[in-house]
Amino acid sequence: MKSAKGVFGCLLVGLLVAMTQAGGPTLVLLDNLAIKETHSIFFKMLQGSGYTLTFKLADDANLVLSKYGEHLYDHLIIFAPTVEEFGGSMSVETITDFIDGGGNVLVAGSSQTGDALRDLASESGFEIDEVGTSVIDHMNYDVSDYGRHTKIVAEPSQLIDAPVIVGDRKVSPLLYQGTGLIADPDNPLVLKLLTASSSAYSYHPDKPVKDYPHAVGKNTLLIAALQARNNARVVFSGSLYFFSDEAFTSPVHKVQGGNKHEVSGNQAVAEAIARWVFKENGVIRVSFVHHHKKGEAEPPVAYTIMDDVVYSINVEQLSGDKWVPFVAEDLQLEFVRIDPFVRQTMKHVANGRYEARFKIPDVYGVYQFKVDYTRIGLTHLYSTTQVSVRPLQHTQYERFIPSAYPYYISAFSMMFGVFLFSIVFLHFKDDTKSKVE
Repeated sequence: MKSAKGVFGCLLVGLLVAMTQAGGPTLVLLDNLAIKETHSIFFKMLQGSGYTLTFKLADDANLVLSKYGEHLYDHLIIFAPTVEEFGGSMSVETITDFIDGGGNVLVAGSSQTGDALRDLASESGFEIDEVGTSVIDHMNYDVSDYGRHTKIVAEPSQLIDAPVIVGDRKVSPLLYQGTGLIADPDNPLVLKLLTASSSAYSYHPDKPVKDYPHAVGKNTLLIAALQARNNARVVFSGSLYFFSDEAFTSPVHKVQGGNKHEVSGNQAVAEAIARWVFKENGVIRVSFVHHHKKGEAEPPVAYTIMDDVVYSINVEQLSGDKWVPFVAEDLQLEFVRIDPFVRQTMKHVANGRYEARFKIPDVYGVYQFKVDYTRIGLTHLYSTTQVSVRPLQHTQYERFIPSAYPYYISAFSMMFGVFLFSIVFLHFKDDTKSKVE
C-alpha cells in the first residue's frame, strides 16, 4: 500500500513538473498537412519543450482562436504562406486582438505569400514584397541552387547582435529561400533579426530587372520581429524553407569561395528564435520594491525635502521554469515629479537586488520612484511608486542661519544704539544759568 502511494506521489510530482515546464497550448495553421512532415524537426523540438501543438489547416471552417473573451491558445504559428483568407472565425482582426491580449505569433511566408499574411504583416509594422518575388543574391548563393540564385547563404554576422533572441552567432551559415521584407526604420518596436547582404535584392527571378527593386541590400529583411508595448512578440520570416527539415540537415557551401559546412545553422537559430518569441527567453519581472529613509527600515507616510533616501528593487529573469536573479550594470532609477529631478544608475547588491541612495531635492510635491528598463530582446520592465514630499516643519528649520549673521548683527547693533540713545536722552541734562536782575 505504501509503495502504491509512493508511486502515485511520484507520478503526481512528475505531472506537476511537466505542467510547470509546459510551453502552453499552441495553434499551428498549415497550408497543407504535408508541412507537418517536411518541418517535423521543428515541431518535435517544440513538443519536446512542453508545447501542446494543435495542427489545423488555415482555411478550416472550424477555426476558433478565442471563446467568451478568453484565448484558447497562448501561442500561434502560421506556416501557411499561400492562404488568402482564414477559415472559421479567424481573421487578421482576431489575430491582432490576440496580439493585443498578449499572445505570441510566429509567421513564415514564401514567394507566394497570400493577402492574409500581407495584411497581418502590415498590421505588425512590416511590408512583404510582391507575389512571385524572391531574395536574389548573385554573390552569396549555395552550390545546390538551380541557377536562379534564390537559395542564398546568410552569414551569422548578418544576425542581430542579441544572443537572447538568436542565440550564439558562432554557428554555421544559414540557408534562406523566400521573399524579402521591409520595416519602417523609425518604428522602435521592430527588430531586424536577419538581414540580407549588400549584394542582395528582392525581385522576380525569371524577369529582367526593369524597375527599382522593392528591397535592396541590407535594407532587405529576411526575418524580422516585433515586441509590442504589452510585451507580446511577433516574428515574421519571409521563408518557410528556413524552418524545414531540408534546411536543418543540408550542408552549406557558398559558391564564391566559401568553406563547406556539414550542416547549416538553421536549426540552432530557429530554435533560439522560437524560444524567444514564445517567451522562454528574455522575460524579466520586478519581484520586490522597497524604499525608506536612511537609518530606518519602513517607508514613511511622507518624505521631507533634503531627506536621505534608500531605494531597492529586486529583478528576476525567467530561466526554464524557474525565476533566477537578473544581473545588469545599466539599471537606472529616476525620481520624477514632472521631469526627472534625480537619475541614478543603481548598484547590484546581491541576488538580483539593486539599490540607489540619494538626497531628495529641495522642492516639495508628489514624486514617483520610476524604473523604466528597455533593452533589445528583453521584456519591458516598468515600475513606479508614488510618494509625497513635504516642506520642512517649523521645528525643523535651523535655529540660526549662518547667511543671516549680518542681519542679526545689524538688528542687535541697532537695538544697542537705541538703548544707549535712550539712556543719554533720559539722564543727560544741560546746566541752566540763573537770570540776573
